[in-house]
Amino acid sequence: MEVVVLRLGHRPERDQRVTTHVGLLSRALGAKGMYLAGQDSGIVRSISRVVEQWGGDFFIEDKVKWRRCIEEWQKGGGKVVHLTMYGLPVRECEMAIRDAGKILVVVGAEKVPGEVYGLADWNIAVTNQPHSEIASLAVLLDRLFLGAELSADYPGAKIRIVPCGKGKQTESL
Repeated sequence: MEVVVLRLGHRPERDQRVTTHVGLLSRALGAKGMYLAGQDSGIVRSISRVVEQWGGDFFIEDKVKWRRCIEEWQKGGGKVVHLTMYGLPVRECEMAIRDAGKILVVVGAEKVPGEVYGLADWNIAVTNQPHSEIASLAVLLDRLFLGAELSADYPGAKIRIVPCGKGKQTESL
């Protein structure tokens, strides 16, 4: 399964930390990359440095036109999942989404244009209560990858964490 995230509505003066976390989480939980509908070279550099150090094939691209990105994804045979607390419960749709194979997950920041709701193949909610888009993305990715992403290897890593009960330990590769 191929999953890529599209971050909508990023406001550089306000959303840098959250958008960076959307990218880091996407990478850590199995997504192949992130498109950023906005311009923020700082986020691109930050996430690219993580990939360089910690490995994997994750890409990040900014200055993406969101509507074109969605339409091209669908023309290429992919399906679009829009995360929104107004959507259908994830547990009702996760098998169909997983079966789609090629998935673009739309994660909004500021108010999402109403058109996104119509363009999406699924409008999905992890809960119908106010919550964090980062948490929503984490739940969706974990359900799609059935937990396998939690023990993934990252080719090309220069460093990795050595799990331990106390303290912090890393090793250079």
